[in-house]
This record gives sequence, structure tokens and C-alpha cells, in this order.
Amino acid sequence: MSKSGSNERDMARGALIPSFAVGILGIIVATIARGKPGLLGALLAQFIVVLYFAVHLGVSAISRKLDPLTTFALAIFSYFAKIAVLGLFLWLLTNFTSRATIDRSSFGIVAIALTVAWLGGEIRSFLKLRIHLPLPQNGSSEASLTKETP
Repeated sequence: MSKSGSNERDMARGALIPSFAVGILGIIVATIARGKPGLLGALLAQFIVVLYFAVHLGVSAISRKLDPLTTFALAIFSYFAKIAVLGLFLWLLTNFTSRATIDRSSFGIVAIALTVAWLGGEIRSFLKLRIHLPLPQNGSSEASLTKETP
């Protein structure tokens, strides 16, 4: 475990910093390029992407002490639930808001940039964790390595 007490907290911090930097840059660029609709699209993208990935880290924290099969089931359920909610959100955005209110291009570009920044930050912070996993103690693998083959 890390000095701060939680691997998920370290990964969230490592992902939030580049995400917010990219998000602020995206908000500024979208606002300059598209005005108020660009601002709203970029803000909405920031909210949706951070929420989407925060749920992933939350599920990881909850399932830390569960058995592998339960962890897998929880991860698959959360994945499909996030996809369904994201699909519903995009459907609502498309059908119940006008393009003059929320710029779709700003939303899409900022969401993609934020996703790349979040995943890059999360991977970088994960690689810094240096988690040590116990290796199985099995003498048969050593014996098979030293065994002569005819």
C-alpha cells in the first residue's frame, strides 16, 4: 500500500491532475472557438468523463477485499451499467438539447481529450505504485526448468 493509505486515492490523484489541466484547456479553447455553447459542451464533457472514471475507482476500492469471482461480477456489472447510463445520457443530450445550447463538437473533442488524459495519468500513477504480488510457491516449475530433455 502507498504512503497515503489507498492505491485508489493515489491513482485518482494521478488521473485527476492531468484531466483537470486538459479540461481547463479544453474549456478555454471551446469557449473561445464556440462561445457559450462550447463552454457548456466542454463543462458537460468534464463532468461526465470524471464521473465515469471515478465510478471505476470506487468499484475498485469497494471490491478490494472481495473474492475474485465477486470482484469480476461487480466489475462487469459496473461496466455495463456505465455504458447503459452513458448511452442514455447521450440519447438525452441528442434529443432534448439544441445544438445552439450545447456544442456537440466541443463536447466530443473535450471528452476524448479528457479520456486520454485520465487514462494516461491513471496508468502513470499505477506504474508508480510498485504493487508487489505474492508469487505461488511451487517447486514443480523449478524442477521442470532443470530437467534434461532427451
